[in-house]
Amino acid sequence: MLFNAPNLVTLLRILLIPLIVGIFYVPDVWLSDQAKNITATAVFIVAATTDWLDGYLARRLNQMSAFGAFFDPVADKLVVVGALIVLLKLGRVDMVVGLIIIGREIAISALREWMATLGQGKSVAVAFIGKLKTVLQMVAIPLLLFDDRLFGLIDCYVLGTILIYLAAVLTVASMLYYLRRALPLVRG
Repeated sequence: MLFNAPNLVTLLRILLIPLIVGIFYVPDVWLSDQAKNITATAVFIVAATTDWLDGYLARRLNQMSAFGAFFDPVADKLVVVGALIVLLKLGRVDMVVGLIIIGREIAISALREWMATLGQGKSVAVAFIGKLKTVLQMVAIPLLLFDDRLFGLIDCYVLGTILIYLAAVLTVASMLYYLRRALPLVRG
């Protein structure tokens, strides 16, 4: 079913993307920079949480579908790319890091689609390294959006920058992993 609960949650995640971006276009007289940072961080965390929620609902309600299996990772990539573009514009993420992460998402999505047309989609299924990369991104991005000290102790910008660089390294490593798994299947 196209409009089941898990797919509606995934759709909500996609609808939150313009909100994350739009917050930073609100006039400064309406929201301070700090308020924009806090609001964008909160919206991103809600979006990231819906990624877990849609999977939980799909399993719990037995509403897994081919459309949901396609729609969910697309929503994840759109949220990350949207937030990265904001962070690039704000100068909180290095352009090379942004290009690595965004380029990998496009390349691996294309690889998975191609492998699926060859009947080899499972050969490039999500691996642990890809999940670890995603976790690092999902922690780094809200830290970089927040861009302030947390509890007066944690410099979110510094910690977020370290984590996004680690995520970029894992991004390259995971891309090489998936390419290495796909290459023998393409040759044969």
